[in-house]
Parts: sequence; C-alpha cells; structure tokens
Amino acid sequence: MPEPQNLRASGERIEQALNELQATADPRSLNLAEELLRLVADLYGAGLARMAEIARVRSPELITDFAADELVASLLLVQGLHPDPLDVRVEGALESVRPFLGRHGGDVRLLAVDDDSGAVKLRLLGNCDGCPSSAATLQGAVEAAILEAAPEVTRIVVEEPNLDATPAVPIALGVKPLYDACPTEVAIQ
Repeated sequence: MPEPQNLRASGERIEQALNELQATADPRSLNLAEELLRLVADLYGAGLARMAEIARVRSPELITDFAADELVASLLLVQGLHPDPLDVRVEGALESVRPFLGRHGGDVRLLAVDDDSGAVKLRLLGNCDGCPSSAATLQGAVEAAILEAAPEVTRIVVEEPNLDATPAVPIALGVKPLYDACPTEVAIQ
C-alpha cells in the first residue's frame, strides 16, 4: 500500500500537471484533458458510491472505518459521500486541539458552520480570548486541525469579545486549489 506522502505527492503532481496544461495547452486540448479528468473522476466516484452503499447495507461499521482512513475519507469528501456532516468534522477537529489550547489556558467554541460557503465561525475562550497571540494560535493549531478534517472549509471567522462592538476578525486561509479563500459574502450568525 502506498505511503501517505506518496499519495500527497501524486495529488500535488496532478495539480501541477493541470496548471502546466492551463499555461501551455491550446484551448481545445485543455478542454479535452479537463473532460477526460471529469469522466474518470465521475466513473471512480460512481464506483466509490456503490461500494459505500454496499458497505452501509452489509457492514455499517465499515463506513466508520472508511471515514477514519485519511485517503478514503478524502475520496469520500471529493465525491460528496463522507458520512459525517461538515459541522461534526469541524467539531471533531476542535476537540483534537482543545488539549493544546487548554495548556495555554484557552478553549474554542464552534458557533456556526455555513455548508454552502464553507465558512466556520468560532469564539476563542479563556486566555486565548482577545490575547495578541490568539490569531497565531488559531492560524496554527486550530486552522490546521479544521483543514485536515474538513478541507472544503474556505474561511474561518473568529468572533471577538463584544466589549466595544468590534466586528468579527476573518482569518484568511492559505492558498487552496479549487477554492476561493475569500468568498464575497458569508452569512452566518
């Protein structure tokens, strides 16, 4: 079985090849390559959907195992087949960083998730709330955990204390292929 690093390298190479095609190929060849990629993804996606349905019927615990496997979970996400909704995966990611935040006297609360835009709204609690390093804490531990569990998240908004009615501070995510890191409007309250 290939190592996760090799699988990541394969994904990166696919993105690189597509970028090279976009930069160098004539429009007809580029359209043909994109159509071919879509058709292969649709075929494999349909096969994965059928496998997931068979597993749900014959061995429901297998779906949990699929969701726990990094590679399989990523394929399920791409095909819209992941068994856990976005808010459950984000909350799980936050659970994983709570010990780290707790060691620094802080915590984080999930306030809202907008499935359509991929936006997550959080509140930092305890010593993390309003401290100068809260943005760095979010950027490091919290952001990494959320993006690992829910790569479709495109924006994280941190609600600041309402001491002077300061608006929420959006934290821009790093460059993410295929996603707009700054949607024009995010309506989560």
